[in-house]
Amino acid sequence: MADKAQAIEKRDLIEGLGRGLRVIEAFDDEHPRLTPSQVGALTGITRTAARRYLLSLVHFGYAGSDGRQFWLLPRVLRLGQSYLGAARLPRLVQPFIQRVSMESGETVNVSVLDGHEVVYIARSNSPRLVSIGYHLGARVPAHVVTPGLVMLAAMEEPARETWIAEHNFSAFTPHTVTDASVFRASVEEAQALGYGMTTQQLDIGLRGVAVALRDRKGACKGALGMTLPATAFTTEQIRDRLLPLLNEAVQALRPLL
Repeated sequence: MADKAQAIEKRDLIEGLGRGLRVIEAFDDEHPRLTPSQVGALTGITRTAARRYLLSLVHFGYAGSDGRQFWLLPRVLRLGQSYLGAARLPRLVQPFIQRVSMESGETVNVSVLDGHEVVYIARSNSPRLVSIGYHLGARVPAHVVTPGLVMLAAMEEPARETWIAEHNFSAFTPHTVTDASVFRASVEEAQALGYGMTTQQLDIGLRGVAVALRDRKGACKGALGMTLPATAFTTEQIRDRLLPLLNEAVQALRPLL
């Protein structure tokens, strides 16, 4: 994808569209409401330009405003929903992860790596009365969830080292790995084992197991994993009972990707 993006000639690009998307991406948990000046500082565009983009988002129903601050409206979700509805991968994996979920009784998900975040693009309907795990479209820092480990493990070493050097290892729980060298060792272990496990690094009480989702040529297209209550299974039980179900699913999917 990156190579194709670089191959596009600059004269074919609409810079305004790119800036508008950056304005939308400026809003997050830490910045739910922003002024034009704040958007300008976060995106690198002028306050005047930021204000015009924000007013345009209001006009088209993607943002609201009280005259000073701006915030996103639910219509923005259509942008992400368009991917989930149109992309082949989420539709292709759904029956496979649903079967794993029924056989295991646990929540199963598929995610992809987007920069330094893991994005969940498919999820099973767990047989549990109360389902756990991450909702469709959820984005989380890659260092705190198991899919991040296995997708980093599938990277070529130079790209992985660049990723680690540029990543912000924020802490979310007392168990979060925030040391780059410790994280690197965990990635290398996942690479050697062919799977990864993490415990309570993002949420207390949850742990995860995941394997890389590869296509017929061996390229990593994402990760298939489970989110589990931290005390539900021992590490040995995960390896013996749950990991074979994940491996069976990724092997069945490989010829189809």
